[in-house]
Amino acid sequence: MTGFEIFWPMVAHASLVFALYALLSARRVSLVRTGKVEASQFRENRHEPAESLVVRNSIANQFELPVLFHVCCVLLYITEADNLVSLGLAWLFVALRYVHAAVHVTSNRLRYRRPLFITGFVTLLAMWGWLCVWMATS
Repeated sequence: MTGFEIFWPMVAHASLVFALYALLSARRVSLVRTGKVEASQFRENRHEPAESLVVRNSIANQFELPVLFHVCCVLLYITEADNLVSLGLAWLFVALRYVHAAVHVTSNRLRYRRPLFITGFVTLLAMWGWLCVWMATS
């Protein structure tokens, strides 16, 4: 490993967030153009239409659990615990975030979202566990 691999999953997650912002903008513009809403509705977001609300909620979700992911990745790098185990867990977490976001902005079915979230949560917990084991044994 060259030493920077742990940052690529972070870049991939940031790309997801940027893509969600682009999708939110596209959906809002479409809603205004079709006359379903007035642009002024988005000033204070009091009456967000369902089509864009799910995207806005998905964006908010990317700043909850994933914050702990980014912190963990940086700590893994600093402590030199960024090896194949942690890298595999990081990529798994990001892949789960992508699938979770896709479900969130399409069907938004909790039946599918919940297991994806829980699996991502457990994956991130494993990353933090790996970091703790690494620090305790180094």
